[in-house]
Amino acid sequence: MSKYESLQRLLPLYHRREVPMSRRAWLRAAGLGLGTIGMASLFAGENGFAQSPTNPLAVRNPHFEPRAKRVIFLFMHGGPSSVDSFDPKVRLIRDHGKPLPFKRPLAFDRSDPGPLMKSPWQFRPGGQSGIPVSDLFPHIRECADDLCIVRSMVGEGVDHGAALLQTFTGSSTFVRPSMGSWVVYGLGTENQNLPGYITIKPALSHGGAKNWSSAFLPGAFQGTSIGNAGLKVDDIRGEPIEYLLNKHLSPDAQRYELDMLRNINRRHEELRHNDPQLEARIQAFELAFRMQTESPEVFKVDSESEATKKLYGLDDTVTSDFGWQCLLARRLAERDVRFIQCTHSYKWDQHDQLFNGHTKNAREVDKPIAGLLRDLKSRGLLKDTLVIWAGEFGRTPVSQDGDGRDHNPYGYTIWMAGGGVKPGFIYGATDEVGYHAVEDRMHIHDFHATVLHLLGLDHERLTYRYSGRDFRLTDVAGVVAHKLMV
Repeated sequence: MSKYESLQRLLPLYHRREVPMSRRAWLRAAGLGLGTIGMASLFAGENGFAQSPTNPLAVRNPHFEPRAKRVIFLFMHGGPSSVDSFDPKVRLIRDHGKPLPFKRPLAFDRSDPGPLMKSPWQFRPGGQSGIPVSDLFPHIRECADDLCIVRSMVGEGVDHGAALLQTFTGSSTFVRPSMGSWVVYGLGTENQNLPGYITIKPALSHGGAKNWSSAFLPGAFQGTSIGNAGLKVDDIRGEPIEYLLNKHLSPDAQRYELDMLRNINRRHEELRHNDPQLEARIQAFELAFRMQTESPEVFKVDSESEATKKLYGLDDTVTSDFGWQCLLARRLAERDVRFIQCTHSYKWDQHDQLFNGHTKNAREVDKPIAGLLRDLKSRGLLKDTLVIWAGEFGRTPVSQDGDGRDHNPYGYTIWMAGGGVKPGFIYGATDEVGYHAVEDRMHIHDFHATVLHLLGLDHERLTYRYSGRDFRLTDVAGVVAHKLMV
C-alpha cells in the first residue's frame, strides 16, 4: 500500500473519531468565545484594515491613494561615504589636512580624529538636472534625472548593529517588526503565490534575521530570505527551485497530505485559542504549496535575453553577483511582490583604504543598479515602484588611519527613485564639511513615515496592539517629507 493510499484511509477515520476532552481542555474550549474576541486585536488594528485570519496576506486597501505599489530596497551594508558619492563638499578640498573645526560628536572610534580629508574622486554633473555624482558611480550618474537624493539623513546608531536595526525596524535597541513586515501587514500582497516580502542574500551579522523579522506581528508578515550574504549566487541559484518542487508526490497527493495536516492543525488551534503562531505555520504550509506553481519560473533568471543580462552586468564576474540580485528583484517586482530587498554585504566599512575599498565596491553595484533603473523605466514599472538606495549610515569627513573614514550617522545620504518621488531632485543638506544634517533633517522615523506615505499608508494609523500598547514603525515620531513628492 502506498503512502498516498494510507493517507486516504486514515483521514476519514480521523474525522469520525471522538477525542476525549479533559477538564483543562474543556475549560480552554469554553473560553474560546473570549479568545475569538481577542482575535480582533490580532487581525484588525487601528489601521482600519480588517485582516482575515484565514488569509492574512489578502490585499487590503490603503488609507489614501498611493504613489507606489511596491518597494525595492538596495542596501549597501557597511555604510558608504556620502561625501565621496552624492554630497560633494568644496570646503573639504579647500581645508584638506586641517583639523575638524568643531568638537567631534560621539564616534565609533574613540581615538583622536584625523584631519579633514577631501574626496579622492571627482564629482561631475549628471543628466539635465545636473546633479553632481562622483566618479565612483558613472552608470548611476547617467540616471541622475530619475534620482531623488536625500542628503540629510540622521540616525542614532554609531555601530553597525544598532544602525541596521534602526534602519530596518525603527528601533536600535529593541526587537521590532521590520519595515517590510509593516508594509505587508498594512497592504497585503497582490500575488498570493509568492511571499509578500522577500530579502535576497541578506546579512547574517549585525542583527541578522531581526532585520527582516515580523517580531510580534503575525509570522505571515516576516521576510522570506533567498540565500544569505555568505553564499555565492551559484550556490543559491538553483536551490529555491529544488526546494520548492516535490519530485516524489503528485500535486494531488501533496494537496491531500496538506489538507489532512491542516485539519489536524485546525483542531489543535481551537484548543489553543487560535494561536497566531500556529496560524502562521498553517499559512506557511499553504504558501509553500502555492509557490510551486510560480516560483520556479521567477528564479529562471538565465531565461532573460542576452541584452538584458548584459544590462545588469551578468556577463562580468565583477558585477554578476549583485546584477543577479537586481534582475531577480525586477522579476519579483513585475509579479507584484510587495517588498523586495537586495543586500551588498558586508563591504562598505572602510576605516582604512577608502579609495581601494570603495572603488571595488562601487564597481560591483554601479552597473547593476543603473541597469535596474533603466529596465524598470522601460517596462513602465518605475512609476509605481519605489527604489531605495541606502546604507546604515555615512562616513566622517575626517580621516581615520590615514586614508579611511569612521561611521557617521549625523548627516548622510540616501536616494530614492520612482514611486512618486521628485526626479532629478535634491532634498536636504549637510554642513560645509558633511558631518551634520542642517537643512530638512530626515530622521530614520521621518524616512519610514515618508515611505509608508508613498505607499498610501498613514504611519500614525498603521498600528498593532501588543503587550498592552499600540506599536507602529515610527514609534511616537515621524514627519512625512512632502516636499520630495511629485
